[in-house]
Amino acid sequence: MEMHQVRYFLAVCETLNFTRAAEICNVAQPSLTRAIKKLEDESGGSCSGASPTRPT
Repeated sequence: MEMHQVRYFLAVCETLNFTRAAEICNVAQPSLTRAIKKLEDESGGSCSGASPTRPT
């Protein structure tokens, strides 16, 4: 886990929007998304609270 990943995650939590969080963190939105995905992979869970399966 790297500090920029945590900072990006906190920005998403505060704004509830990946695009706005990327603007606040001065990074491109795809970079922010990749960093959060890497954080999820390293922690073994979902940071977004979304279920990995779709309801039927």
